[in-house]
Amino acid sequence: MGISARVRDMPVLGEHPALDLVNTVFIRGGLRGQLVDALTAPADLADWIAAQAEVLGPLGPDPVFDDPAGRAALAAFTDLREPLRRVVAAAAAEAAADPADTAAVNAASRAHRDTVELPPAGYGPALHRTDAPDTPSAVLARVARAAVDLLTGPRLEQLRACPAPGCVLFYLRTHPRREWCSKGCGTRVRVARHSRRRQDGADRSRGAS
Repeated sequence: MGISARVRDMPVLGEHPALDLVNTVFIRGGLRGQLVDALTAPADLADWIAAQAEVLGPLGPDPVFDDPAGRAALAAFTDLREPLRRVVAAAAAEAAADPADTAAVNAASRAHRDTVELPPAGYGPALHRTDAPDTPSAVLARVARAAVDLLTGPRLEQLRACPAPGCVLFYLRTHPRREWCSKGCGTRVRVARHSRRRQDGADRSRGAS
């Protein structure tokens, strides 16, 4: 899948749980850059799950990412990432997704259930329970359900594929002036435009002379 990176190196993080999973694969260096994968080791998955805690809700005890359980959890996330990427790309392009990819996301969404209960006092922080056997499995199901919510809800109209050359990321256009997934892509596009304008000006000057 390319060279490895850390989760903190992701150009876009905190966009949406489903997009955050898809965006763990990105290109570093622009149009001629290298494909990078931020999920290549169990420790990377632990970092990624920690980054989702605020959005996904209480996750229970910190997951244990020892082999082979850690490798199995990592494989489950990367196995979902590929069909989810294709479904998201189809939605961003307003095209129909492959039924096999849709089925993969739906299967992950159905895999485990969550419940929310009142605490013994009847008020205060809610008790979150899941039938998943471990935290990674619970998170994976929540991410899949978050993807369903995104792709079938009102925020779908905000979904965009970054138009910057050499970028493979997705984002939610929450502000009308937002054109790119990140400041880095915006800067690269503006620099490229400026360079083309200078080159076009230089070419016209040479032609006039």
